[in-house]
Amino acid sequence: LCLSVFQVMNLNCSLWRDNVMTVKRFAFAKFSGVTEQCFLLFSLILLMFLVSLTGNALIALTIWTSPVLHTPMYFFLANLSLLEIGYTCSVIPKMLQSLVSEARGISREGCATQMFFFTLFGISECCLLAAMAFDRYMAICSPLHYLVRVSRGVCAHLAVVSWGVGCMVSLGQTNYIFSLDFCGPCEIDHFFCDLPPILALACGDTSHNEAAVFVVATLCISSPFLLIIASYGRILAAVLVMPSSEGRRKALSTCSSHLLVVTLFYGSGSVTYLRPKASHSPGVDKLLALFYTVVTSMLNPIIYSLRNKEVKAALRRILGKKNVL
Repeated sequence: LCLSVFQVMNLNCSLWRDNVMTVKRFAFAKFSGVTEQCFLLFSLILLMFLVSLTGNALIALTIWTSPVLHTPMYFFLANLSLLEIGYTCSVIPKMLQSLVSEARGISREGCATQMFFFTLFGISECCLLAAMAFDRYMAICSPLHYLVRVSRGVCAHLAVVSWGVGCMVSLGQTNYIFSLDFCGPCEIDHFFCDLPPILALACGDTSHNEAAVFVVATLCISSPFLLIIASYGRILAAVLVMPSSEGRRKALSTCSSHLLVVTLFYGSGSVTYLRPKASHSPGVDKLLALFYTVVTSMLNPIIYSLRNKEVKAALRRILGKKNVL
């Protein structure tokens, strides 16, 4: 009798599941019933997406083809650009489709794949930003030993660790969440398959899963951030005792771009994943998602290219135009 009642109450999900207990397809919530608003948002996101792809691809290509930029700082910057490309490509195309199309559905496997890659690139970027802070710390606080302690092998090792940590965490989190049953409703109140909105669709008590997601997010976001804070604390102490004002200005200038990127990335990420569950709201979460998936990825290459003379000069050589920048 109870099973029959359950089936009747969930007939609206019949198109999305292949049995009573497990949803096999989801659908993203429609952003707005007003078509003009959806097309306006589509155009804005598409423009930022194209700017992000072009800017990050140019940064990576410029560093790859310019021997003068084959240094640890630019090696990490090239990795950051590749992460940003993967980060946006894992989310934005499906988001754009959902904005202007009625085909807003996604399979369980497709949703898991999107979550895996989104988490992979996001966690890897957290770790890479910490590696970039370490690089700046060594360059400013230990310049005489910099080339030895931050060799190509060390840089490659830090990059592999960053990507490896992201891969292991994303694999574990995705497998943990999608091992659950999803009884409905079948609509994801978000633009993409992020962890909190998917957990909200799972059957039964998910408090243990939510706690695990929070703990992992805290470790993977807070630990690299604390390393960044520690590195810049040592950098600030070293800069303050420099006898030359020009030396202090140059040292701070080499860190300003990275600090701005860290602020944008960690600010939006911390507000999204580390605030209490009771303070979450779908509207705020969607706005934050737009910021950290589109806006920050678009701004990063702009920040690094506008504030770095070596990158600007290399871009001019790559593009073959003296008046490009």
